[in-house]
Amino acid sequence: MIHLFFIFALILCFLPLLPGIIGLLLPSLSWIPTLGFNNVSISAFNDVATWPNLTASIGLSLFAGLGSTALALFFTYSILKRYWGTARWQKLERTLSPMLAMPHVAFAIGFALLFSPTGWFFRLIDALGISDLAGIALLQSNLIQDNYGFGLMLALAIKETPFLLIMSIPILKQLSVQQLGKVSASLGYSHFETWRKVILPQWLPKLRLSLFAVAAYGLSVVDVALILGPTRPSTLSVLVWQWFNDPDLQQLPRAAAGACLLLIITAASLGLIKFVEWFSFKHQRGWITKGAQTIRNTKQKPKRHLALYSPFIAIPVMIVPLLIIWSFAQRWRFPDLLPSRYSDRFWQQELPTLADLMGTSLSLAIVSSTVALLLVIACLEYRQKYQRAIPVWLIAIPLVTPQLSLLFGIQIVTYMIPGQHYWLWVSWSHLLFVFPYMYLALDGAWRSYDVRLDQCSRSLGLNAWQTWWRVKRPQVQPAIIFGLAIGISVSLAQYLPTQMLGAGRISTVTTEAVALASGQDRRVMAIYGLLQGILPFVFFTLAIVANRLSYRWRHYRQYSLQNTHISNKSKEYTHG
Repeated sequence: MIHLFFIFALILCFLPLLPGIIGLLLPSLSWIPTLGFNNVSISAFNDVATWPNLTASIGLSLFAGLGSTALALFFTYSILKRYWGTARWQKLERTLSPMLAMPHVAFAIGFALLFSPTGWFFRLIDALGISDLAGIALLQSNLIQDNYGFGLMLALAIKETPFLLIMSIPILKQLSVQQLGKVSASLGYSHFETWRKVILPQWLPKLRLSLFAVAAYGLSVVDVALILGPTRPSTLSVLVWQWFNDPDLQQLPRAAAGACLLLIITAASLGLIKFVEWFSFKHQRGWITKGAQTIRNTKQKPKRHLALYSPFIAIPVMIVPLLIIWSFAQRWRFPDLLPSRYSDRFWQQELPTLADLMGTSLSLAIVSSTVALLLVIACLEYRQKYQRAIPVWLIAIPLVTPQLSLLFGIQIVTYMIPGQHYWLWVSWSHLLFVFPYMYLALDGAWRSYDVRLDQCSRSLGLNAWQTWWRVKRPQVQPAIIFGLAIGISVSLAQYLPTQMLGAGRISTVTTEAVALASGQDRRVMAIYGLLQGILPFVFFTLAIVANRLSYRWRHYRQYSLQNTHISNKSKEYTHG
């Protein structure tokens, strides 16, 4: 049975990647027989190459994508270097999961409301007595939908830093940072040199897959770029998305060629990141091996602990109450710090629509995450039993490949299947991106499990299913529950898969939030952004509560069994 589940996982999650790439390449070469394109040609690439401001769009994508990746990496390294192993790090670590739970779209909407020309940040500055509003508005013009993408780059960097921090935790624990620090100090290395010359060359290569995922997302992001990115010209991903939505189907080869260009640029950027890593740590490694520098007797300035990680906590914390206030604001004039009138009229107006959207969003998330969970458990059990695992590069393809490029080809393939099964295609597309995240989330729990426990339980007469349920399940259950919460949050945040495979007929909270974020009423936009941000947080909270309750129940049951056993023994001794 486990063989069938493993093969089913490969067919369902990875086999579509091949026709997806083929379905992208053939339309880009103007071969779409259903539309009358029967001859192979590169005219679509010529149309893309001659598009006005194409170079500017590519430059904006590279600046926002690679710039946000470099910033997020710098922020992550700086925070780890200062706080790892300290009491403040434990406090910071507890805040990472809530920050990571907020989807990108909800964060982008809150970021726009916070730093817009009439946003809360500038209202607060005015309330503090700064009256140069013209200068403040000029400063803000470089943050939201600016011509150079500074706001998009900064928002992506702030949002991705908690992700890199969480991915760094198991890596640094594996490296035994404290032991490395003691050995380095005995050789004369300072704390700064230890992190730069000893820990950094070992930490960064192990973080490569997560860094690739961050870079690929930043280069190809559409939903966040529609909210915060430049518009004239836009980033390359938004430009390709506009070509894709062109009502003239004769322009479909141009959109496919643009998606191919986006895929090539992303692959080249990931190759550049790998080359920089090789050049810094392998080719030019003299700065690593030249030893410790002489420590100067200078007085160290007192460290300001809140200076580094406070923006990554303050901005998400401010976004949630800001969205709540905007959703109930009826009259809020600038520069008032709070609305002068409140009303629930907009909630009452949107409630009937919200009920349908939330039902669709939750059904897609629960179905795709449940199926992905079963497949992931089957694949991990198959690896443990037969020592055959899914290659890491295969799992990484959905993470590092631009969604727009991958989904374009898959959508072309679905056109060849008769019938309108849009809900099925959307749930399947969610599964493609939920599976890798859940696999990575559960992989550590299965690797750390001691298989000798299975051998002991089987020797005591338990069959395979009883062994898994009674012995292994209680140990991996916390990871399973958290993995399910991660899968649901990933599904709830999907924008392009829902739009492309649903052909606009499947609407979720995320798709409506992105649509309303481009110029609609801020109150309605805040309602959808708030719901889109709260739903994943609710599931993470439920996961924490479920794990704590199961932990308490398990220990209570063990305590009850022990007391019962002791009572029976005492009775036997008394009667004897």
